[in-house]
Amino acid sequence: MTLTEEITFDPKEISQLYDSVGWKGYTCDVDKLCRGLTKSHLVLTARDESGTLLGLARTVSDDESICYVQDLLVNPKFHRQGIGRALLERLMKRYAHCRFFLLSTAHESTPEGKRNHAFYRQLGFLSYEENQMAGFGLPRIRPPRGHSDR
Repeated sequence: MTLTEEITFDPKEISQLYDSVGWKGYTCDVDKLCRGLTKSHLVLTARDESGTLLGLARTVSDDESICYVQDLLVNPKFHRQGIGRALLERLMKRYAHCRFFLLSTAHESTPEGKRNHAFYRQLGFLSYEENQMAGFGLPRIRPPRGHSDR
């Protein structure tokens, strides 16, 4: 497996990866997704020896005080092979100088959240509450399926 910082993206390849994890909200407008990747601070990919895209991580950062891991995803066919861990550990090292290294994931009560929480805890992450912090989000009205508003 090779980890590489990338700056250009093949819409078909990116769409297949995001669809593999069920993130349809991103792939309903794959051009928008690719523009977002291009504008990200860093995009790190994991590929096998044949060049197949296995996973991806991207950050939003000022590269001084904060790094937010916007996306961390691995095609489910390649789960439990250390790919997500390798991507995240590389980001943790790259942004070790930042005061905040943050990410968000599904609530622990969901099947995806239960797995994700265990994974992040193995890497030393604590919830906002455990760090005596709070996270807030502004609820967005999502367009009906089939619309490319998000």
